Amino acid sequence: MSPHVLVLGGTTEARRLAARLAALPGVRVTTSLAGRVSRPGALAGEVRIGGFGGADGLTAWLREHRVDALVDATHPFAESITANAARAAAATGVPTVVLRRPGWRPAPGDRWHTVPSPAAAAQALPGLGRRVLLTTGRLGLAAFAHLTGLHFVVRSVEPPEPPVPPDTEVILARGPFTVAGETGLLRDHRIDVLVTKDSGGEATSAKLTAARELGLPVVVVQRPPLPDGVTAVPDVRAALERLGLGP
Repeated sequence: MSPHVLVLGGTTEARRLAARLAALPGVRVTTSLAGRVSRPGALAGEVRIGGFGGADGLTAWLREHRVDALVDATHPFAESITANAARAAAATGVPTVVLRRPGWRPAPGDRWHTVPSPAAAAQALPGLGRRVLLTTGRLGLAAFAHLTGLHFVVRSVEPPEPPVPPDTEVILARGPFTVAGETGLLRDHRIDVLVTKDSGGEATSAKLTAARELGLPVVVVQRPPLPDGVTAVPDVRAALERLGLGP
């Protein structure tokens, strides 16, 4: 019987991994998407949309569909999904790989303020500037909704969900972005401070270079820790090797 690999997706790395797996003879791959993006790109292999119903639901799905390996290639901030995947893997004994792109690292000239949470980012903002470019995703704005006296330019792929700050301007855009484009955005909107999550990767890193060149402070929300005993691999090649399907 062909090995069945379930990929918890939603990232560029998940898409690349699915394509590599689908191209291997005798390998069946299913990618699961949470359904938060209305128009996801095409994916190789089988695709399912929607949640599993927590760790118990994922455990049942792994057993029912006879999954031989699980790859958690979700966003670095998808903390609950990663926790559920770890619990389901422990309950079923299904081998599991966590695929996480490396986080960003500050470069000379950066004015980073590293904080542990969006709430801490909101607390830091009033002392850093009045016009804020907020790129923490459409679901994470509640932490900033109480802030008055600040103008927020919120950029996200999909329209943000309330609550949002009272003075908010929304830009709908999907990366990758260029340094020239990000520099123009920061200048055109007279941005004083950038807020971002440490998502890592190159698709959205241009804003960090633009902020550095303009001398702007950047509030960087740290990634949540992985569950105890869980380690991550940094790229698709390493994930395939961990699955025994590489190089």
